[in-house]
Amino acid sequence: MIPDVMILAAGFGTRMGALTSDRPKPLIEVAGRPLLDHAIAAARDGGGRIAVNAHYRAGQIAAHLSAHHPDIALSVETPDILDSGGGLKQALPHLRTDPVATLNADAVWDGPPPLAALTHAWTPAMGALMLLVPRENAVGRQGGGDVAMDAEGRLTWDRSDAAFVHTGAQLIAPGPIAAHPARAFSLRETWGALMAEGRLYGTVYPGRWADVGHPDGIRQAEEMLTHA
Repeated sequence: MIPDVMILAAGFGTRMGALTSDRPKPLIEVAGRPLLDHAIAAARDGGGRIAVNAHYRAGQIAAHLSAHHPDIALSVETPDILDSGGGLKQALPHLRTDPVATLNADAVWDGPPPLAALTHAWTPAMGALMLLVPRENAVGRQGGGDVAMDAEGRLTWDRSDAAFVHTGAQLIAPGPIAAHPARAFSLRETWGALMAEGRLYGTVYPGRWADVGHPDGIRQAEEMLTHA
């Protein structure tokens, strides 16, 4: 299976402070290249068609894609940002597979291709499959974990330090996203519904992942890559 991939890149980047005063967060550089290009590299390694969403300073992302990745579809959210679920819903016409994959534009990977780990573990009984790391392998993470996982791989919410961290990478069936009645909504709504049905699963990534959602995350991600 080769899933089409949605890269979520429409956030405001407010935690980045002055770094996003003149550019969107996905164009901030880590180890010499924009965060968006790190995500695109991960998407190309095991993925099919790629779509990227944008809102804040969307014109800069459009120019970057046009110059460097002209085959990638851009989904501009205007006048309002659509949140993670609404952003994926708007981009679904660019994506043809079931399931589709998502990646966050503010993450850097140290290890094997994340999409390979997901596609290897996917089964048709799943509604969504999150790619997880233990808290100690979540470089730059602020706060605890996200989910606990049972012996069958089913997930429940857990914010403790002993919980797994969701990397933002996932496979998810597009049907519930397309059928959601709202234009703007969070994927957390869909995950919650799947969790209640026992169809939200996880698999553990055998490497490290860096959260570059705050300024110090840049240094921490670069150190992770230097010591890979």
